[in-house]
Amino acid sequence: MMNSLESLNQQGFLLLNAVPGTSAGWVAFATFCAQYTLPVIPLILLGHWFLGGKTGHRLVLSTLVTILVAMGLGFICSMLWPHPRPFMISLGHTWIYHAADNSFPSDHGTLFFSAGLSLLLSGAKRSGIFILILAGFVAWSRAFLGVHFPLDMVGAALMALLACVVVRPLWDRWGDALTALCESLSIRLFSWLPARLTP
Repeated sequence: MMNSLESLNQQGFLLLNAVPGTSAGWVAFATFCAQYTLPVIPLILLGHWFLGGKTGHRLVLSTLVTILVAMGLGFICSMLWPHPRPFMISLGHTWIYHAADNSFPSDHGTLFFSAGLSLLLSGAKRSGIFILILAGFVAWSRAFLGVHFPLDMVGAALMALLACVVVRPLWDRWGDALTALCESLSIRLFSWLPARLTP
């Protein structure tokens, strides 16, 4: 079973992976998606925090907690099932530098999927869908550039989904208290902002 899954994983990777002679424009676009889209997440969260009122505060904090839980689950998973990256087994072609560390699940994928799912489930549909679309491009690009397998991204999506399931009941119980605490700290830190932006 595992051998068959790994075989499908490698075949899927080879279908996605860029080969010599691939258009430089595609490689540049994939590199942008893989390495330079990450700041979008904190920018969107900051926008919701400063412009979304109390509702924005709650969804930002619940999203941050979900991200942390998803990354923690991903770390545990990587310890239980270490898996090499494609270039570590001389498979396909690598177009960007990456350390030779564990590939499953993808940290980038986990971050994007957990942020997008959390925002979507918290009611911020436009932000959530936008980040999930970016997550799709990130997932494609990192396989295209040779640093991840397709199942690394499937695993990332599963970590994100599991984190949402775990966080939801905990947030319903302690979310208000955490929001109040963070609002108090934010007011002290950002009191110099115009009144309409002060959390």
